[in-house]
Parts: sequence; structure tokens; C-alpha cells
Amino acid sequence: MLNNKTILLTGGTGSFGKKFIEMTLERYNPKKIIIYSRDEFKQSEMVKQFKDHKDKLRFFIGDVRDKDRLYRAFDGVDYVVHAAAMKQVPACEYNPFEAIKTNIHGAQNVIDAAIDRHVKKVVALSTDKAVNPINLYGGTKLVSDKLFLSANAYAGGKGTVFSVVRYGNVAGSRGSVIPFFKELIERGEQCIPITDYRMTRFWITLEEGVELVYKALEESKGGETYISKIPSFNITDLAKAMNPACELREVGIREGEKLDEVMITKDDSRNTFEYEKHYIVYPCFDWWNLDEHFTIGGKQIAEGFEYNSGTNEQWLSIEELKYRIEDLNLIPERR
Repeated sequence: MLNNKTILLTGGTGSFGKKFIEMTLERYNPKKIIIYSRDEFKQSEMVKQFKDHKDKLRFFIGDVRDKDRLYRAFDGVDYVVHAAAMKQVPACEYNPFEAIKTNIHGAQNVIDAAIDRHVKKVVALSTDKAVNPINLYGGTKLVSDKLFLSANAYAGGKGTVFSVVRYGNVAGSRGSVIPFFKELIERGEQCIPITDYRMTRFWITLEEGVELVYKALEESKGGETYISKIPSFNITDLAKAMNPACELREVGIREGEKLDEVMITKDDSRNTFEYEKHYIVYPCFDWWNLDEHFTIGGKQIAEGFEYNSGTNEQWLSIEELKYRIEDLNLIPERR
């Protein structure tokens, strides 16, 4: 699929971008991978990390807010994976206009550049926070998702296909709670703060996130939202898996935080189909039709179904969490 193709990643120096590059270089023989981001230090670190593949990688300093720079970077690109975003909830709350410029205006710039530069496919990374959003980050990502899905009609006859993949915080990434717990334990802290004992989350690894993007790149026909079928866990069990001897202290839920992650709403269930390892939420637009855009093999889910980490059928025990954390190579040293 990606052999002899040029792929561009916006926000490509993040956790996802590094794993995507690593897996893509192992699995495919791309013509070129372009890392597009605004942090020259992180790019210089990636140059060192992937020094054995320097003939395949190109590094563009640029911001998704800058349409002219995007047009230059997208020239000759086959596939775009859009991972650039302002992601930290408190930062978005305190800097709302900046979040809007990056997450919404930046999305529109990516869409325009992709269409006008004849990119074949664009896959945009979304988040559970875009589902029934209660914070600005989620609100901007909801708008971003809508823009990418509607872009399939906006593209007209130029042929660019847009789809979205959605998942929550990735296990072990900078956005997950695991590195925070790890740091506390390594410092010798015996008490781990838990915002709410009832809190649940989905478990997805970087590898699984990349696989979902591959799925979208391979089979999307326009307008799909892909969601992986993954297990849930209790946040208290996660803490106990990392340090069985620790004490837990409930400190109160933070502003903009949810007790559970929701990936598919009850209202979306009417347009959702279940596949072996994932769900696809199809759009409800005049331009979308079953014959042209549907991926065969899916089974429509029951109306009223909600994909919620708190009501999920598959759960991870403390022992299973322990093994999975060890696989991340993040298990802290005991003191």
C-alpha cells in the first residue's frame, strides 16, 4: 500500500509520529516520509533516532496554521496523516483562540492543501473528547472531525478521500496517566492521587493506533470514522498494577475531565457498523451512499448502542494490566 509512496505526517514528532515512522519503515518501502512540525529540536532528535533511514525522511519546519507552507510541503504527496493539534485540555482552556487556530483553522488548511495538491488520501486523528465534548479541546476536535468528513464533498471531482480515526489517550504516551504514575513511584511516593475512584478508560497502544491508521489508508472510501475494539480498565486497577503496595487518594475530578471515555454515542449507533476488530461510523450526508462508500463485511449495530469504557464488555484485570505495562517498557524501579 505505501510502497514507493510519499507520506506526510503533520505533528510528526509526537509519540504517534515516531511509532508510525518506525512501523512504516519496517513494513513498507516508502519513497519518502515527510515530518511536518514546528519544533526544530524534536526534529533534530528524530534525525538522530532514524539516522539509518535518512534517505527516506524529510523534515519540514512548519505550522498547520500556515497555508502557504502546507501547499509547499504537500507538493507530490500521496498520503497525509494529520496528527498536529493542541491537545492539552488546560492549555486549550486558557488559550482558546490559539486552540481554534490550530485545531480548526489548521484542519481547514490541511483540507485545502490536500485537495489542491491532489493528495490521494488524508486520515485525521481524532479523540474520544470530541464525542459529547465538555471542554474546548474536545469542541475544537469535534469541529475538526466534521470538517474532514465534509471535505469529501468539498473535494468535488478532484478525488481526495478523507477519513477519521478516533481513540483516547494512548497507553504510555505523554498524554496518558502512566508516565505520571511512573514518575511518582520512581520518586518513592507511596500515595498515588486518583481524580475519581470510578474512572475508567480504554486501553490502546501506539502500535494499535498505527494499525488503525493503516486500515483507514487502505480501505477508506470517504467519510468514515474508524474506532478500534479495545478493552477497558479501572484507573484504580492501573495504579495497583504499577505498584501493588501504593495507597490511593481521591483528589477530585478536574475541570473538563470525564469519568468514562465514549467513542460512539447512542445517536451515532444508527450509522455504525461492527467489523472484526473495529467499528466504522458512516456519515449521514446526501453525497454518501451505500453502494459507493460502504466497506463490505460489516454488521449494523443495534440502535441505542454506546461504546463506553464504563460499559464495555472487555476488561483488563490488575494482572493483565501489569503485563501490558511491562510490554511498554515503562515499569518503574521499586524503591
